[in-house]
Amino acid sequence: MGAHADSIALVKVAAHAASEKMAENMVALDVADRLGVTDAFLIVSGGSEPQVNAIVDEIVAEVLEEYSMRPIRREGFGQGRWVLLDYGDVVVHVQHQEDRIFYALERLWADGPVIELPEELSADQK
Repeated sequence: MGAHADSIALVKVAAHAASEKMAENMVALDVADRLGVTDAFLIVSGGSEPQVNAIVDEIVAEVLEEYSMRPIRREGFGQGRWVLLDYGDVVVHVQHQEDRIFYALERLWADGPVIELPEELSADQK
């Protein structure tokens, strides 16, 4: 069945917000058929703790503006290493580059489908 269209739209808004703060290595994964409790993951990286926190703030602001939604849960904020924003059907992981390499979330979910992000977001990534 895959991720719902509303979830994919939310992923794209969050990815756009992350790109505004120069997030890198954005990957969106459809985990609906494998996980059951959420439709999609968005995983992005920042190069420093302040950048991770800035990316998180921008995602929260843009999703609030676009959908009037706040995260159900927000874990890890302030430390700037790995922040999880749980929007129910979408979970956003904003990780420091070092933690992203260490935990390798996308490797855990590698056999699931990738959600294509808009080309302009992919082109901005390093």
